[in-house]
Amino acid sequence: MEYLDFAGGIGCLNVGHSHPEVVTAVKEQAERFFHTCFHVAMNEPYLQLVEELCRIAPMDGEKKALLANSGAEAVENAIKVSRSYTNRCAVMAFDYAFHGRTNMGLALTSKVHPYKAGFGPFVPEVYRLPFANCYRCPFGQTYGDCGYQCVTAIIQAFDTYVDANDVAAVIVEPVQGEGGFIVPPPDYLPKIRKICADRGILFIVDEVQTGFGRTGKMFSTNHYTNLDPDIVVMAKSLGAGLPISAVVGKAEIMDSTEVGGLGGTYGGNPLAAVAALKVIEVIEREGLAERAVEIGRKMCAVLLELQKRYPVIGDVRAQGAMVAMEFVKSRDTKEPYPEAVSAVSDKCLKNGLVTIKAGVYNNVMRFLMPLIITDEDLEQGLQILSDAVAETAEEAGWTS
Repeated sequence: MEYLDFAGGIGCLNVGHSHPEVVTAVKEQAERFFHTCFHVAMNEPYLQLVEELCRIAPMDGEKKALLANSGAEAVENAIKVSRSYTNRCAVMAFDYAFHGRTNMGLALTSKVHPYKAGFGPFVPEVYRLPFANCYRCPFGQTYGDCGYQCVTAIIQAFDTYVDANDVAAVIVEPVQGEGGFIVPPPDYLPKIRKICADRGILFIVDEVQTGFGRTGKMFSTNHYTNLDPDIVVMAKSLGAGLPISAVVGKAEIMDSTEVGGLGGTYGGNPLAAVAALKVIEVIEREGLAERAVEIGRKMCAVLLELQKRYPVIGDVRAQGAMVAMEFVKSRDTKEPYPEAVSAVSDKCLKNGLVTIKAGVYNNVMRFLMPLIITDEDLEQGLQILSDAVAETAEEAGWTS
């Protein structure tokens, strides 16, 4: 049986499965050498890739980059750099966030099951902030008439949780991934950025899932004017499925650590590095960020029609081809409905469509199809999804 992939290895395959140019690049590199360890012998793929990442990174001024193996490892190193540069120890993260499964990553992550339960204690000096989840406003406000209490809460936290002078960094996903593809209002991140700049706090943007064309720009940060983060962490689709990640930051910040203080045996492995170089080339040459806008538009048109028909679909949201729909038992109470997601997902799989869930309550279907998907395959996948929702609705007695 053939399957259509609307999951993309959890966002790792923006250029698709086994892209022929990536395969060729990896094969050619494998015939040269697999590994040197950059600490022992610098190699050309590593150097070429960090130059490319500094070129495309969404920040101003001179930049430097470090290569690692996973998104969580990139997050760890970004925090280390922040603490070194600021001589401060505290870090602030957000409700619904996901930053990895290492000890520091779990401390920053905001989902207990299955990620945090039984794995504590976690790294100290991590403080949690409310995120601008406008569908589930933590302050019970209506979108557009809220006064940004979620922003005010950050300032209040400096009085109730931690002294601003002790905070090294604030880390945020520009669109929350595991949290349920939560897209904040357009001026939310700039407001946080200003709070950080006014207090000497570094602003770290986690583009692990949002990066490399997914949201309709090379990075989600590019949707903003002058957001200018201090550090950006990248992974997932950077390697087209091979393990590689990056920390790109302003040069003076990245230079603050002791020589040898950052790195690892496999970070920037030559095979993964040449794959990443080819990924960037393909995304830019083929206009995959622009393609993401078209994919998102077509998806949202279908999902919004489903939302009109079935009240259990409480919200549809997207940035580019980072698309999600949230299931609720009641639009009034917004009680999560994870059973609906499971039922629809099972039917999709039986009919050849791979999907994945998200959200703290597992009540969100998120879609991360490769950006090279054809219109024909996209339409076929959306039909399978629509049929699965309709069949589940008939079985469950949802009002249409």
